[in-house]
Amino acid sequence: MAHLSPFALYWIAIAAVGLAFSGFAWMFVSALREGSGNYAREMGEETSRQFADLFLFVSSKKIAELGRFAALAAFFAFFIPLFSFTNILSTLMGVVLGLGAGAFVFTCPSRYVKFLRLRRRRKFEDQLVEALGRMSNAMRAGFSINQAIESVVKTGDDPIRQEFQVFLQQLRVGMSFDEALASLDRRVGSDDLTLVCTSIDIARRTGGNLTEILDRISETICGRMRIERRVRALTAQGRLQGIVVSLMPVVLGIAMTFMKPGLMIPFLTSLKGGICIGLMVVLEIAGWLLIRKIIRIEV
Repeated sequence: MAHLSPFALYWIAIAAVGLAFSGFAWMFVSALREGSGNYAREMGEETSRQFADLFLFVSSKKIAELGRFAALAAFFAFFIPLFSFTNILSTLMGVVLGLGAGAFVFTCPSRYVKFLRLRRRRKFEDQLVEALGRMSNAMRAGFSINQAIESVVKTGDDPIRQEFQVFLQQLRVGMSFDEALASLDRRVGSDDLTLVCTSIDIARRTGGNLTEILDRISETICGRMRIERRVRALTAQGRLQGIVVSLMPVVLGIAMTFMKPGLMIPFLTSLKGGICIGLMVVLEIAGWLLIRKIIRIEV
């Protein structure tokens, strides 16, 4: 074997290191792609089921595609402005911020579903008091509990009409009353409805006066809702202060970046700037969690 010069050995070593790094990068990207694909598929299916519970029918494939597209857009929105061939720290910061933003945006569909569920549940609870009054009046007129629920379906509004309609359909296909009642309670996830379902179940088993029970429950729910609305009104200022204080550094940072890019870009791409941004993010999250803990009062 011919003797190789140091120059040739140097380039062979560089080629070997580059080949090894390329193989490792390919394995890492493949594993990341497979993992993200599985997670996106599972997330899309779970989110699609949650949307179906809200009577919003969206395919899991569309949800997964939307999540991927939004995550890539968020990644490049942070990565491109900070990418630099000469400043490795700036590029690394862009990758970290882009991955964080992409991961956050990727979970936005599930967060949006939680928001919709909360809004739907509150609307359901507002309608529940009136529905209990209708059911009580119908039972005083001699109707059965099933017929009283049918009267709510005929005269009520969404979402309580939809939920009670599903309850009646489950009864028609052979599900027992207790199972359909438990399914209704689990599907809505309201403490007020849990109280109603438990009371109806106990009254049916023991033979109690269901009309009087529904009236008492309606009064209890009305009192709790009055207290809850008063608490929300008293804590509205704290919630607004938390939002303003949390968004102020971000808005000012973006505005200063557009107004004074020559001043902000060197700061953002420096080591001290990266440390300051990381510390700001940690303090922002800690402050928001603390404010949220203070203003959240369970009734």
